[in-house]
Amino acid sequence: PAGAKWEQTLLFPDHQRWFLGWDRFSCPFSAPQVMMRMDMPGHIKHHGGDVFRQIYLSYHGTIPQHQFHTNFSPDAKYLYRRDEKHLPKRFIRAMQLESGAWLAGMALDPSVVYEAWCHQRDYVCFISEFGGRAVKPGEWVGAVHLVGYFDSIRDMEKTYDHYKHTNAIKITHQGWSTV
Repeated sequence: PAGAKWEQTLLFPDHQRWFLGWDRFSCPFSAPQVMMRMDMPGHIKHHGGDVFRQIYLSYHGTIPQHQFHTNFSPDAKYLYRRDEKHLPKRFIRAMQLESGAWLAGMALDPSVVYEAWCHQRDYVCFISEFGGRAVKPGEWVGAVHLVGYFDSIRDMEKTYDHYKHTNAIKITHQGWSTV
């Protein structure tokens, strides 16, 4: 809406195969529920699973690529909706490439994810929404994501656990840190 502000900070640490992205927005008025939609780690354009081996959803487990050979709607399978009483330990969504490496997108604070889809519509869709809560005028809503390549699910989990509950990135002349 008019008057809304969006900011994005991208941080590419030296010697890593991943980056941090902090997206946040403000709403100029009170609203009962606001959210931002993202595609994380990205859509997978494929023909019968020819570019990936499997999908990993930390709140579901691994899913073989043959599950994505026919189209299905977002609410048919693998739909995530936030349940404040049962938040997942981690919020990681990834695809294992034919090379064996994993491309992952992680919301570093599981409580910010409102809803997430993993469905097939001639491509695998990885849309997620963060926010989904009431805001006051000028209040900021944001999320920090970690996106990149990993050698294993355990490697993803280890990196996730190091940065878990990150809600902001602080950059100064001396360096950077997560908050």
